[in-house]
Amino acid sequence: MPADWQASAALLTAPESLALVLVGTLLGIVVGGIPGFTGAMLIALTLPLTFGMTGEQAMMLLVAMYVGSISGGLVTATLLRMPGTPASIMTTLDGYPLAQRGEAGRALGLGVCASFIGGLVSWGALVLLAGPIARWSTLLGPFEFFALVLLALVLIASVAGRSLTRGLFSGMLGILAAMPGSSPATGRPRLTFGMHELDDGFKLLPVLIGLFAVSQILWDILAIDRPIERTAAAPRRVRITLADWKQQAINMLRSSAIGTIIGMLPGVGANIGSMMAYATAKSVSRTPEKFGEGSEEGIVASEAANNATVGGALIPLIALGIPGSVIDAILLGALVIHGLQPGPLLFEQNPTAVHVIMGTMFLSNLAMFATMWFSVPWLTRLAAIPRAYLVPVVLTFCIVGSFALANRMFDVWVMLAFGLIGFGMERARIPTAPFVIGFVLAPVAEEHLYAGLMQSGGSWWPLVTRPMSLVLVVAAAGMLTVTLVRHARAARRE
Repeated sequence: MPADWQASAALLTAPESLALVLVGTLLGIVVGGIPGFTGAMLIALTLPLTFGMTGEQAMMLLVAMYVGSISGGLVTATLLRMPGTPASIMTTLDGYPLAQRGEAGRALGLGVCASFIGGLVSWGALVLLAGPIARWSTLLGPFEFFALVLLALVLIASVAGRSLTRGLFSGMLGILAAMPGSSPATGRPRLTFGMHELDDGFKLLPVLIGLFAVSQILWDILAIDRPIERTAAAPRRVRITLADWKQQAINMLRSSAIGTIIGMLPGVGANIGSMMAYATAKSVSRTPEKFGEGSEEGIVASEAANNATVGGALIPLIALGIPGSVIDAILLGALVIHGLQPGPLLFEQNPTAVHVIMGTMFLSNLAMFATMWFSVPWLTRLAAIPRAYLVPVVLTFCIVGSFALANRMFDVWVMLAFGLIGFGMERARIPTAPFVIGFVLAPVAEEHLYAGLMQSGGSWWPLVTRPMSLVLVVAAAGMLTVTLVRHARAARRE
C-alpha cells in the first residue's frame, strides 16, 4: 500500500475521526428529517466550527453531514408525507401511501437499503472514475445542458398520474411560478409587481415546504379528531428478504447509475436525479399504475438515486473544483478556507485529503445504514403521535426553516401561500409532482438556453447538430411519445 494511502487509512480509523463521521452522519439524518431544514443549512452553520480543525477533519465532518442529510428525508417523507429535503420529494408519492396501508416499516426498510446501495455505487464511481468522468462532464456545453433539462421536463408527463391533462396543467403552473425574478437574458426583474422581495423569484425551500408540508398540515387539521392508525411495524416488516433484494436489484443499480451520472452534472442536484430515476423506473415497470399509490419500485428508485448523487457530485468538486449543488458549493468554500485547492492539483498536492473524502463517504454510508436500519421500529412509531401534538411542532419547524433561509418574513408568507395552493390542488386531484418538476427545471432550462443562444449568435441549430444534445433531444422525444401512447391506450381501455 502506498505511503499516502497508509496515512489516509490511519487518519480515517483514528477514534476521533470515527467519532466525527458518526456525529456528522447522525446530525445529518436528524436535520434531513426535519421539514424545512436542509443539509446545506446544517453544513453552513457548522463550517465556522471547523476552523480549529485540520482540513481533513473538517471534510470528514461535513461530508458525513452531506450523506446523512440526503438520507434523513426518507423518514418524514414516508411517515408524514413531508419531505425533509427536496431530494425526498418523489419518495412521498409512494412511501406515504405504503405507510398508510400499515407497511411503514417495509417502506422505510426498502428506502434504507436503496439509500445504502445508491451510496455504495456512487462511492465506487468516485474512487474509480473521478478523473475520466470529471473530464467528460466539462465537455458539455449550454445546448447539451438544455437538452438534458428538456429530457427531465418530459418527466412532467411521466408522473402526471391517470390524468395527463391535470398533470400538464400542474407542470405549467410550476413553470409559471418560476417566472418571477431576474431574466437570465437581460438581468432585469420580471413579474415582480413592484415587490423587491421577488427580485430573486420564489425560493425553492418555502415553496416545497408549503406545497408538501403545510398542505398536509391543513388536511391533518381537518382530521384533528380522527383516531390515528398505528403504522409501527414489527421487526418482521422491517426485514428485507433475499427475494426482495433480487426483485429490486436491477432497479437499485439502474437508479444508482442514473443518480451518479446526474450528480456529476453541475447545477442539477439530487432532486432531479431522483425524478429521472423515478420516471425511468415507471416507464420500464410492469405495473406503472401502482406508482403514486404505494409502489415499492418507486421508493427504491427515488432513494437509490438521490443518495447516489452525493458521490457523483463529489467527482467534479474534488477533480475540477466545480460544485454540483448548493451543498457542494459550501464544501468548495470549506476546502479553500482550510487551504486545500480543489481541482487537479488537489490529487497532487493533498492526496491524503482526496482519500479522506472518499473514505468518509464509505464510512458514513455504513453509519447511515446501521443507524437508520436499527432505528426503523422506533421511527415508525412517530406516525402514531396524535395530530394535536404533532401539527404545532411540525408547523413551527416549517416556519423556522422558511424564515431562517434568508431571515425574512416574506418567505414564511410564500410558504403559507403555497400551502393553500397545494391544499387546493389536492382537493381538485391535481398532482403536485409535475408542479415541482416544472418549478425546479424551468429556470435551469431557460438559463442554459440563453447561454447557448448567446454563444451561437441566436441560432438553434447546435441543439440538433451537436451529437450529445441531439441524442438527448431524441431521447426526450422518444420518452414523450411512449408516455403519450401509454396514456392514450389507458384512456381507450376506460
